[in-house]
Amino acid sequence: MSTNTESEPTNEINNVIDPNVTISVESVSKSFGPHKAVSNLSFSIQKGEIVGFLGPNGAGKTTTMRLLTSYYTPDSGKVLINGTDNSENDLITRRSIGYLAENNPLYEDLLVSEYLDFIADLRGLSGNERSNNLDQTVEEAGLQEVFYRPISELSKGYHQRVGLAGAIIHRPSILILDEPTEGLDPNQRMSMRDLIKSLGRDRTVLVTTHVMQEVENTCERVLLINRGQLVADSPVDKIFQLTPGLRKIYVEAEGNQIESGLGSLDAVDSVERLDPIDQRKRYIVNLSGSEDPRPDIFRMAASQGWVLWELHEERMRLEDVFHTLTSENEAERTLQGS
Repeated sequence: MSTNTESEPTNEINNVIDPNVTISVESVSKSFGPHKAVSNLSFSIQKGEIVGFLGPNGAGKTTTMRLLTSYYTPDSGKVLINGTDNSENDLITRRSIGYLAENNPLYEDLLVSEYLDFIADLRGLSGNERSNNLDQTVEEAGLQEVFYRPISELSKGYHQRVGLAGAIIHRPSILILDEPTEGLDPNQRMSMRDLIKSLGRDRTVLVTTHVMQEVENTCERVLLINRGQLVADSPVDKIFQLTPGLRKIYVEAEGNQIESGLGSLDAVDSVERLDPIDQRKRYIVNLSGSEDPRPDIFRMAASQGWVLWELHEERMRLEDVFHTLTSENEAERTLQGS
């Protein structure tokens, strides 16, 4: 009896520890000549997550997206899409991804219906699958009112919706959006945010944008890269804890020795004096850690006989966190290279 010593091809999907992970980037590096665009990058994203992918210009965001979509292959490491290595099975993994490019190229001379028919042809959709996907896509993207209108007559907001429809018509499990709200007015931005959230209910959504407000209002998690390396991976509501030195308390009060009293608290790093209003003294209190000193300030005001007019934490901005984390990363590289 003969024995077949050749091993059977393995399906990597069966080897995935967590079947809910749709994107897994494992120690990926990519260089172009002497320039290392991505360096030992690792992260994973689960189904149902809406993740903001941030970084300054030249950080490696575009290269990473092209690695995810099999436009590039890694020099080292792996990109797994639904558990499958996209370097070895790019045709399979591309079917799992919908991609909306920043410039959103559309055929302006076509009707919306004609354009979506064209995309359905490219995706090889036919029969009931085609008609069902088309109906569901038009409803999800909110294109009912413009379905038979020329794309050239549509607003910027509807242009983006048509591009999104083309990206999801094959019902991908992963949606990659590059600057989806670029050029939209405030009302269109709100509408696009709602659309992205609805699309993320049953699929993974990775969003790149330079508009930090979009990340705060749309995403649940932030991946921040700089010079090809991951510098932060955090839920949006926890990312401010990565830069506790940015936290500030605003105090407006009447009384004596307010500044020295505030500066004596353990959680306070420094106190900045602002111009007074009438007899009210105003201060910005910079914090040294994650502790909230407001209860202590309130108790001190009561014991010292201060009259508190205002006591609140100044809302941190994601832009400040972005700047601090990427600047620190740059500073570390400068020191290492010196």
